Amino acid sequence: MESTDDISYVNQQEAIEIDQMLMGPLGFTVDQLMELAGLSVASAIGEVYSSSEYTRVLVICGPGNNGGNGLVAARHLHHFGYKPSICYPKRNTEPPFAGLVTQLESLSVPFLPVEDLPVQLSSDFEIIVDAIFGFSFHGNPRPPFDSLIRRLVSIKNQQRTHEKAAVIISVDVPSGWHVVEGDICGEGIEPDMLVSLTAPKLCAKMFCGLHHFLGGRFVPRSIIDKFKLKLPPYPGTSMCVRIGNFPETNSSAQKGIFTASVNLEVEENPIDQFHKWLGDASEAGVKEPHYMVLSTAGKDAKPSSRMVSLEGVNKDGFVWHTNYRSRKAREISENPHASLLFYWGPIKCQVRVEGFVEQVSDEESERYFSSLPLDIQIRPIVSKQSTLIHGREILHHQYKEFKEKYHDRTSIARPKHWGGYRLIPEFFEFWQGEESQVLLKFRYCVEEIDGRRVWTIHRLVPQFAESASSL
Repeated sequence: MESTDDISYVNQQEAIEIDQMLMGPLGFTVDQLMELAGLSVASAIGEVYSSSEYTRVLVICGPGNNGGNGLVAARHLHHFGYKPSICYPKRNTEPPFAGLVTQLESLSVPFLPVEDLPVQLSSDFEIIVDAIFGFSFHGNPRPPFDSLIRRLVSIKNQQRTHEKAAVIISVDVPSGWHVVEGDICGEGIEPDMLVSLTAPKLCAKMFCGLHHFLGGRFVPRSIIDKFKLKLPPYPGTSMCVRIGNFPETNSSAQKGIFTASVNLEVEENPIDQFHKWLGDASEAGVKEPHYMVLSTAGKDAKPSSRMVSLEGVNKDGFVWHTNYRSRKAREISENPHASLLFYWGPIKCQVRVEGFVEQVSDEESERYFSSLPLDIQIRPIVSKQSTLIHGREILHHQYKEFKEKYHDRTSIARPKHWGGYRLIPEFFEFWQGEESQVLLKFRYCVEEIDGRRVWTIHRLVPQFAESASSL
């Protein structure tokens, strides 16, 4: 990784002139440049987002060359083991764009019309590639790209509220940004990754995401000298190189030794402490940090665990929503004591919470359910949790039927068998690993003093890990 101070950033006119030189006296064709750019984008995605965890990819392509970069990236992602889909509303039918479409169709990569995209893109995709507008674009986005950009902006809002959200990768320039001045209006896309091409554009200095890569190993010495470019060396045979800041790692990480990545100051209130660590996990790029292990046991005392989504946490407790006819609901009715477990690997933090579970009020469940998009509201109607089913296709068929039935609505009535639970905490344990392999623990226990719930903090003697995975 190179420091951003050691790398050149170019303005719009310089970027245009470099492109003209590449396709003029230097003999590159536009399809060659798109092939190199698209391969760089796909390689950068593969560096950070494994196809085993991030499988479904939506590539949104604009009508110009950046859209072509996206089409090439989609082809390479397909060969890398991802499952890409393409949204290409304004198709360029000239070569080489038509050929790129043919190549993707021959691989059975689906092309999705804008109207067929889910309301919440994150419900169907783990990665969204923004290949809408490049460095030559100016003016205001027109339909349908203006609404697509707004939908991408809403994904970052989902991340802030700890909802399940896709990661966004922007190609060269985040769509909606000014090439030089960045997100002028403060309403543009905030991508998790930016893949700059040839040389970073000036707007990239305003990029605040975790992952900034450069693809442009093909840049000839004559261009580097003419524009006095300072570009980083590319490692090995890689088509991309990481630049700028990224989550701290060191060689010891490969040996199972890690560095503390959170503020170890202890808050007086465990809810405040939890919010602090949850924020650290989000900023470190932990995928779905709000997911937790919920463990329950019925009257037979046999424990069972499953992953659920934390939908809210405040001084009253931790809230999630589920089917009231599920196994966990039955066990909670028989034994209202449960525990939660959060583990955020990249920052080596774990939080355990134990407490008493109660069902939230109908009014609270109604408010939450009505805030959900229609396609998510349909799911608890279709899904009869913990009952037998003869095949997944039955669920798909039922879901499609309900979607067609309610297509003209923005909301439907909440099923009475679906709603929220709240765990009222009585015990917290916070665990943190650090470089020395000393495992730090501190606990909060609640006590009743003069009718008030008061938290007492117990700092435990540090222990040494027997292995890097010891908790």
